Amino acid sequence: MDRRTFVAAGITGISGAALGMHDEPYSLPPHFPPGQEPIRPKPGLSGRTFTLDYAPHFGMFQHHAGEDMIDQIDFMAEAGFRSIEDNGMRGRSIEDQQRIADALERNDMRMGVFVMNMDGAWRPSLTTGTADERERFVQNARDSVEVAKRVHAKWITVVPGKVAEGIPESVQTANVVEALKQAAGVLEEHDITMVCEPLNWRDHHGLFLRFTPQSIAIMNAVDSPSCRILQDIYHQQASEGNLIDHMNAAWDLIPYFQVGDNPGRREPGTGEINYANVFKHMNERGCDAIVGMEHGKSIGGKEGEVALIEAYRNVDPA
Repeated sequence: MDRRTFVAAGITGISGAALGMHDEPYSLPPHFPPGQEPIRPKPGLSGRTFTLDYAPHFGMFQHHAGEDMIDQIDFMAEAGFRSIEDNGMRGRSIEDQQRIADALERNDMRMGVFVMNMDGAWRPSLTTGTADERERFVQNARDSVEVAKRVHAKWITVVPGKVAEGIPESVQTANVVEALKQAAGVLEEHDITMVCEPLNWRDHHGLFLRFTPQSIAIMNAVDSPSCRILQDIYHQQASEGNLIDHMNAAWDLIPYFQVGDNPGRREPGTGEINYANVFKHMNERGCDAIVGMEHGKSIGGKEGEVALIEAYRNVDPA
């Protein structure tokens, strides 16, 4: 079945599919017992625009759309998605960036986040307070501006790096705030916002930014419209739970969400998070943020791609 026939025909559901490893760029193993499938979402209508602005990433629908990124964008649009995100956008050629931008414009879709500071995200960097690390970070902001303009991105992901051993937490916080202030100064004139992502220690042990209250305090200290929170619901369920209360506390500081069920980091309905209620709450609060689908799939191949769309139909607010 080709892409257009698939979308026009609608999603009919899958039963009896064998559980397999997802084919996304995440290496997490299946968290279901051998032979046990995830809960299957109810079939939904294909093609109807989703209520919330869920953003897939490249590779999620390659079994239906093929390897070409533009064909994948077209497929996403026809399936009802209104945005994409691409962590690795900075590493793509200018030609590919322009092709992506043109396809998004043609499909009336938004560009979500890409990662601004991959080089300093997974080691002690901003926490150290050194001039070299701070300048490298600010240069990353400068370098990201042209990419963001080219693909019409308004948000770029920042991870402040790991805890710096031997430096008091209060000093590390001050170091991070100063670096964020300087980078925000670069981004403000271009109306681009870096969104700082708290990450859980189960998957990313030792990273500095972990909790919502911590993120709120840092955002208030930076005091810039170009520095906000990326609230990844998967990570926050693992780190602190109490998702809706934490979301409410930081609501005015969260212009961007990401999701994935916990445990397993796969589509809604495969873990413990009640995404139907979480998304209902977000919709009732008037959420117009992009909701990035930063997760893998519980089932491989075309079946898994159909199941992924069904999962989001099942929890999307009416």
